Amino acid sequence: MRAWWAQSRAEVRMTLRRGETLLLTVGIPVLLLVFFSLTKVTSTPTKSRVDFIAPGILALCVLSTSLVALSIATGFERSYGVLRRLHVTPIGTRRLIGAKIAGVLVTEALQVIILALVALTLTWRPRGGVTGALDVVALLVLGSAGCAGIGLALAGRLRAEVNLAASNGLYLVLLLLSGIVVPLTSLPTFIRRVAVALPPGAMAEGLHRVLGQGLMPTGADWLVLAIWALVAPLVAARTFRFD
Repeated sequence: MRAWWAQSRAEVRMTLRRGETLLLTVGIPVLLLVFFSLTKVTSTPTKSRVDFIAPGILALCVLSTSLVALSIATGFERSYGVLRRLHVTPIGTRRLIGAKIAGVLVTEALQVIILALVALTLTWRPRGGVTGALDVVALLVLGSAGCAGIGLALAGRLRAEVNLAASNGLYLVLLLLSGIVVPLTSLPTFIRRVAVALPPGAMAEGLHRVLGQGLMPTGADWLVLAIWALVAPLVAARTFRFD
């Protein structure tokens, strides 16, 4: 437990010190929130644009931090031999992955606070009450675990440069096709079904229902997120290579 706690604190410190990571995890989401809330580039199902955009950007925070930033940073740590040195310490594979996920959750908590404050200044009025807030926390945690598992699986198998390209490409595809800024109802049926079967899509759909409509996430949303939150980290732990 002591080794896991020390590594978790180190992960948070390293994340907050990387300028490129802060741009990806805070700068870009804030810019997208403001841009899509104040312009009419895409249609929204709600009268107030920010009421639809804000929940999607919260899902984007999880995607950018749990999958992309974590995957890229871990991939380069692996290529530089940092992870090989950690592997021979008492932390081990499972605790290392657990520490990285814990570091991601702390970073995302800061993201959510910043994005919520910006959205509120744009007249965002979230719904759901106390029960909805608990649902939001659960959705974000499950989505984070699933996305982190995917990111670590990529980082543990691909060369750093290939992983960099793959993670950024996946980020752009999921940004456009997961209902984050473009409503799922605007997408073809097949793409919509694939999107909600992935962590970002199910998470965005659940957040839109809770914060935008004051409803509970569907059973399908919970099931998809729970499966990915369980399976993806296990796959990452079993397939991760330190060199």
